[in-house]
Amino acid sequence: MTALNELRLLPWSGPEGKPCYLSTDGGDGHMSRLADNIEAVQLGLATQLLDQASETLGDGSADLEDLRLLAKDLTGALRDVLRVATSRGHLLAVSEPHCS
Repeated sequence: MTALNELRLLPWSGPEGKPCYLSTDGGDGHMSRLADNIEAVQLGLATQLLDQASETLGDGSADLEDLRLLAKDLTGALRDVLRVATSRGHLLAVSEPHCS
């Protein structure tokens, strides 16, 4: 949930790779649920890719092209996971009560 006048970083990019934000005062709207679902998919894919990376790197017969593709896929997954972490970290920061 976002506080009033707070923007939520969405788990996808806009034109030219620029970040997209959602302005909302609650997390139960269609776009918030869509963002939550996409974040869950991105995290699941990153988990699968990590398993694949462990297998590929443990295989002494992996060729250079396989390693390049793995590095490219891992880079994309890391970018997605960092965006999710940033968004969720910001959501936690604005939803926690401030102590004086």
